[in-house]
Amino acid sequence: MEIKDAIKRAKANDQKAFNYLLDTFWDDVFGFQLKRTHNENDAEDITIQTFSRAFDRIETFDDSFKFKTWLITISKNIHIDLLRKEKNSISQVLSKHDNEAFQILDESPSPEDTLITEQHLAKLLRDIKKLKPHYQAFINLRYFQELSYKEIAHELNEPINNVKVKLLRAKKLLAEIIREKEHD
Repeated sequence: MEIKDAIKRAKANDQKAFNYLLDTFWDDVFGFQLKRTHNENDAEDITIQTFSRAFDRIETFDDSFKFKTWLITISKNIHIDLLRKEKNSISQVLSKHDNEAFQILDESPSPEDTLITEQHLAKLLRDIKKLKPHYQAFINLRYFQELSYKEIAHELNEPINNVKVKLLRAKKLLAEIIREKEHD
């Protein structure tokens, strides 16, 4: 899939296109934020918010610009917003979130979903424990407690669009752990 094609498909709410864009540009946005924040957790949070906001507003993307530049600009603005809020009110270091959640249809299982379900439960649980605790929580709530995105958002007091992006990231990281074990 090419970037332009993925953007076009993402504008039509194609889940695989969102996955492709997240996978393709995650390292660029995360690396950019890591240089700015010098903190992995902050960089990861800002990166998640960046993709959340970008996917929420994908229809506003102008094809005459590079998608990576658009993402980096969103990321930079989120970081600036966070710094302003931190400066104004140290007790509240939260980014603005729109009440509207971007609509990603979770229809067909992704390759990561298929790989995850093929694993034996005991092995899978060991692999899940290798994830950071907050990602473990997302996997647990979605796949073991079978909560909807809305229920997870309520349970973890997170905006639904962040839940979608964090769950997508958790699945990708878990699939990588599983793939690494297969190659050992």
